[in-house]
Amino acid sequence: MKRREFITLASCAAMRPFAVLAQKSAGLMIGFLHSSNRESYASMTAAFREGLRETGYVEGQNVGIEYRWADGRLERLPDLVADLVRRQVSVIFAGGGSDPPLAAKAATQTIPILFANGTDPVEAGLVASLNRPGGNITGITFLNNTLGGKELEVLRQLLDKPAAIAVLLNPKLSTAGSQLNDLQGAARTLGLQVYSVYAGAERDFDAVFTSLVQLRAGGLVIGADAFFFSRHDRLVTLATRNSVPTIYPWREAVLAGGLVSYGASITNAYRLAGNYAGRILKGDKPVDLPVQQSTKTELVINLKAAKALGLTIPPALLARADEVIE
Repeated sequence: MKRREFITLASCAAMRPFAVLAQKSAGLMIGFLHSSNRESYASMTAAFREGLRETGYVEGQNVGIEYRWADGRLERLPDLVADLVRRQVSVIFAGGGSDPPLAAKAATQTIPILFANGTDPVEAGLVASLNRPGGNITGITFLNNTLGGKELEVLRQLLDKPAAIAVLLNPKLSTAGSQLNDLQGAARTLGLQVYSVYAGAERDFDAVFTSLVQLRAGGLVIGADAFFFSRHDRLVTLATRNSVPTIYPWREAVLAGGLVSYGASITNAYRLAGNYAGRILKGDKPVDLPVQQSTKTELVINLKAAKALGLTIPPALLARADEVIE
């Protein structure tokens, strides 16, 4: 054997373990399906990757992630998830409400599916029970959709005996009805009238705020919805321009200038989902992973926004706040 041929063969032998590792890593792929858009959920996506790292997986090193964003167009979900199934991803994460995981569940009974959303996963038909999810799906629930009563209570404390409150819902959302029922039940207890207003696209927002004047609503509750989250800057701008005291289910809206928020920590839920994704990549099966409940909630108040609306924050509410923005 010539020296040059020997060196070539030796080099190939030395490279083989690295090639095998690269091939193995290339086979691990997560499908990331979401109803919203990449820009709005950047911090949540980072939290998901953080959860993955906790289990030893790093995007671009030993696992890949195929992102599919519906940008609020829920009708696109079946095609997006079908593409991920064709690519034979190792696990599908479906976020942004119950519609993405329902679309994934309808598309495959073999690929593991994870969700992270604020709906009741049993009521939504995602799992049989929290402890025994059954099938190929499990995930994280932070029950934001059931916190409307608490949001209504916070808004009532901020306002001077409002007679009526409006709630903004997305008519395309499968959980809009349950959110409204939850709020109406809480409103009866508090002696309030609740009006429902709807927006399925950003072009509907102006008409919504015009209707609030006609309804004589003293305040507005923004429904828990990934589409609304992706447009929270616009909603904050309209609420400020029209002097409508508004409560949001996400702190990001208050950081953008909104009055107050009360809701679950979505970033914490996405980190937990990333951790579950890593465990599934290591061999755990969804049927053996109970649905986790992310119970961390946050009350965030913006004093500057309150002052602009002529509102005085009650000391008891300030004392309860997890974060006060001055």
